[in-house]
Amino acid sequence: MSEVQDYKSSLTDTTSRKFETFSYLPEMSKEDIRKQVQYIVDKGWNPGIEHTEPANAFDHYWYMWKLPMFGETDVDTILAEADACHAAHPNNHVRLIGYDNYAQSQGTSMVIYRGPMTA
Repeated sequence: MSEVQDYKSSLTDTTSRKFETFSYLPEMSKEDIRKQVQYIVDKGWNPGIEHTEPANAFDHYWYMWKLPMFGETDVDTILAEADACHAAHPNNHVRLIGYDNYAQSQGTSMVIYRGPMTA
């Protein structure tokens, strides 16, 4: 049986904090992020972008960057909005969400830009 890896994470060590499922994996490249956006589009989900200050990532609602992009299927347009959010808020975490109309919930959510991790 394989050993389960322990992810040491604490509130006092800001560099150890994990966000969403994908934060336990190595950092995604631009191509990896593009594949995730394509997956959202292929599933028919509506992409949305949110951001927040690193200090507020755990105990506050995230700010919505514009409205969700209902019906948007152009991956480049979605990535351009994520980049615009990151450019406007370079010190914030930025996450990409895929809203599932059928289940009326988030189908996926991942942090694609991380702000500076300071206490």
